[in-house]
Amino acid sequence: MSEKFDAIIVGAGVAGLAAAYTMAKEGLHVIVLEKGQHPGSKNVMGGVLYRQMMDEIIPDFWKEAPIERPIVEQRFWMLAKESVVQTGYRGMEWSQPPYNNFTVFRSKFDHWFASKCVEAGALIICETTIKECIIENNHVIGVRTDRPDGDLYADVVILADGVNSLLGKSLGYHREWRKDEVALAVMEELKLPSQKIEDRFNLDKGMGATIEIFGDGTLGMVGTAFIYTNKEHLSIGCGTLLSEMSKKQVKPYELLDYLKQHPMIKPLIAGAEPCEYYAHLIPEGGYKSIPKLVGDGVIVVGDAAQFVNGIHREGSNLAMTSGRYAAETVIRAKKLGSFNESALSYYKDLIYQSYIAKDLKKYKNASHTMETNPAIFNHYIPAANKVMSEMFTVDGISKSQKQKLAMKHITKERSLLRVAIDGIKVLGAMK
Repeated sequence: MSEKFDAIIVGAGVAGLAAAYTMAKEGLHVIVLEKGQHPGSKNVMGGVLYRQMMDEIIPDFWKEAPIERPIVEQRFWMLAKESVVQTGYRGMEWSQPPYNNFTVFRSKFDHWFASKCVEAGALIICETTIKECIIENNHVIGVRTDRPDGDLYADVVILADGVNSLLGKSLGYHREWRKDEVALAVMEELKLPSQKIEDRFNLDKGMGATIEIFGDGTLGMVGTAFIYTNKEHLSIGCGTLLSEMSKKQVKPYELLDYLKQHPMIKPLIAGAEPCEYYAHLIPEGGYKSIPKLVGDGVIVVGDAAQFVNGIHREGSNLAMTSGRYAAETVIRAKKLGSFNESALSYYKDLIYQSYIAKDLKKYKNASHTMETNPAIFNHYIPAANKVMSEMFTVDGISKSQKQKLAMKHITKERSLLRVAIDGIKVLGAMK
């Protein structure tokens, strides 16, 4: 029999690496198997990384990790065709160490994270495809790879193999995801000098901002668009449910091109040079789509477990926390000397007691409510822009008359009762 490990981790994203680092630091014999050329090679994207969750794995990681910019401002836009209603928060407490969150390039960050795992004692093997789990007496005991003599064995296999999780599906832990349970995100990296980024986003040197965009940025479909500032790049992109794209027959690149040409966006990216294009599936099923998380000899983490909070554009933090919880569960199981489903269910307890399950449960109806009530994006966001235009236009019309005109925009083709019902639905989906 081939060498046996304490744990095999399938996938070298932040969920898998968090699990590997935590176990390796405790002296466990761990191997990570990655399909790409190196950890992060399939994650060219720029995105937001949350400090607290990573700090719980590697304290003060930000002092040496390849971060782009600490985020000092988060903006939220309700976008219409030629206007925008803006809100957000800028806090100078976020500009001081240890900071709140950062923009990163995942290709660089995952590569660095993997090096820390190797330093801790984990083995990482890349360019390796997992064909199937090896099962004996209904217990997962290892994996079969595409390499010669490629069977590997372990007490536990941790599935961090992404949104599709073919291994999880083959084990019967989840079915084929419906189109309304998965979003397609498309993104481009635009090269722009650091000084121009700081000037256009009103930032101090080295600081960053994010813009989350709702409404016309996704052509009224359920989803969001975004702009993130990096050192010398802007990450711009959008994502929407596959079910929405299918209904409207919109191609991903068309959606991104439309966003880049929007009059509110165009000045921010003027003169920027495109250098990377990226498309990625994102789990959006949320709480109701969480698959079976543990079995005899197996644990599911990160995107493979549908751990993404689309309302707050959070994913990496849930992934890292779930990977750490999986590692803590394996460490505990090794002390108990048992790796059956009962022993590994400690992981499920940790998940459901944490912010992961609590936040996903809070928004469990949000995507469905928005998809089945298209007026939220197609009526109310444009109406909010018209209301603000009305109220800020000084043209000799009295403010009381302005208020009546504003109400007409909100109730256009919708009764007050319908508006109230829509409001109750949205509030109900968010509580």
